[in-house]
Amino acid sequence: MRTAYKRGRTIDEHINEQMKDAAFKKAWHDLDAEFALMESMIKAREKAGITQAELAKRIGTKQSAISRLERSGFKKASVETLSKIAHALDATLVIKLQAKRG
Repeated sequence: MRTAYKRGRTIDEHINEQMKDAAFKKAWHDLDAEFALMESMIKAREKAGITQAELAKRIGTKQSAISRLERSGFKKASVETLSKIAHALDATLVIKLQAKRG
């Protein structure tokens, strides 16, 4: 569902208003795990003090691929790619299933 953005509001105000729509709220929360993974990867890379280009070199890909992951998320990233990233960042990849929120 797409709604017009009203001028003079912050993005947080806009999102809070959209959260009143159940479909929007569900779609937003469906991305929680992906956003958390994205954020943890960026933080780990920054903590390691390496650039996207250096991370790409370490896992055998291009900087643009790392940029896409950090911008657009991990929907199409394979477990193998995520494992390579974790290893390159001296981190552990943890994948688990848990019950949905009620």
